[in-house]
Formats: sequence, structure tokens, C-alpha cells
Amino acid sequence: MTMGDECTHSLITVDLKDVTLLGELNIPENALGLILFSHESLSSRLNGGNNYIARTLQENGLATLFLDLLTDEEHCIYENRFNIELLTKRLIEVTKCIKNLKQTSNLPIGYFGGGTVAAYTLRAAAALKGDIAAMVSHCGRPDHAMDVIEKVRTPTLLIVGGNDTEVLEINKQAYQRLQGARCMKIIPNASHLFEENGKLETMAISTVEWFREKINAKTINYVEG
Repeated sequence: MTMGDECTHSLITVDLKDVTLLGELNIPENALGLILFSHESLSSRLNGGNNYIARTLQENGLATLFLDLLTDEEHCIYENRFNIELLTKRLIEVTKCIKNLKQTSNLPIGYFGGGTVAAYTLRAAAALKGDIAAMVSHCGRPDHAMDVIEKVRTPTLLIVGGNDTEVLEINKQAYQRLQGARCMKIIPNASHLFEENGKLETMAISTVEWFREKINAKTINYVEG
């Protein structure tokens, strides 16, 4: 599946009305789209699993952007890390800015996130309607977005470990309420963080296939339309 590993790396700033956010952008040659990894702090950017998924996406022709939605000062306030309303608002603003950046203006955008990140990516996708090409939630908490989930029209893949029973049940409920293109991938014998041998790789393959398929479809529809 791998296409190549040539990638342009840069650190960027995204200027919003009241704050400047920091991001790490990697764009492979002839990129098909841009996958946004949004999070509350640097810790998610340093997460080994997230970095593995990002490298796999880059190797398969998809650009990635790791972006902190909170400044260092904001992150020090514990409540901000779980302020879904604030993080949703920031993600919507960031997405609109990305569309105007020279490096990324021509790339369809996808969202990737786990845990509570999945909640505010679902909320942002609902607000942005058809602007998001595809989305992947892994071990996510969509229960924090159930009040808007039926408004989501972005093609959504839910990935959950088979042994992650509580989160699995939450995602089954979310899957039933999604109205757009949807898929649920249950990885057998995998726990919450997919730490078992080969499980992270399985998640990465499913993620790449979903993004490439849905972003290609959106690009074709845009050209033909």
C-alpha cells in the first residue's frame, strides 16, 4: 500500500481572532488530502500511536497536521482540557483557516481523533456540514456529541477494540444514530489503546483505506460537479 516517504515538514502557526495556535505539518509529494490530528496539548503530539498512524498516512499520500487547540497557558487550567464547547469552536475556526493556507488550500480535509477528541471532531463536522471529507474515531467518546450526531454528514469510521467493552457499547449506540456514510470496525482481542501485537497496524490500515476512499470520492465529485 505504501507509495513513498518523501515529505515536506514545517512548523506553522494558525492565527485565530483571540489566540495563535501551533501546528506541525507534513505534506507528501502529490498529497491527496490533509488529515488533522487536533488535541489539547503537546502530549498527544508525542503519543507514539498517533505518530505511527500519521507516518502511515504520509506514506500513503495523505498530509497530516498535528495541532494544539490550547496554548500552554490555557492547558494549565485543567477544566480547559475537557471544555468540549471551547475545543469545538477552536477546531471549526482552525479548519476554516487551513482552507486559506497556501500549503493546504487545495487539499480536502479529514479529522482523526480518539477519546474526547472524537466528541469535538464530531461536533465540528456537524457544524461544518459537507466541508469535511472524512473522519476516523478510534476508541472515541461520541457520547459527548450525541445531541448533534444525527446532523453529521461526514463519512465516519468508528474503530474500537473488541475488549474495550464500555467504549464499544457507546460506539455501537453512536453508529446507530449516524445518518451519513458510516462504518464500524471492531478489532478482535484489542484493548482501549490497541497495544497488543499487530492491533495498531490493523487500525492504521483501516484508517488509511477509509481516508483514501472517501477523499478520492469527494475529489471526483468536486471535479465532475
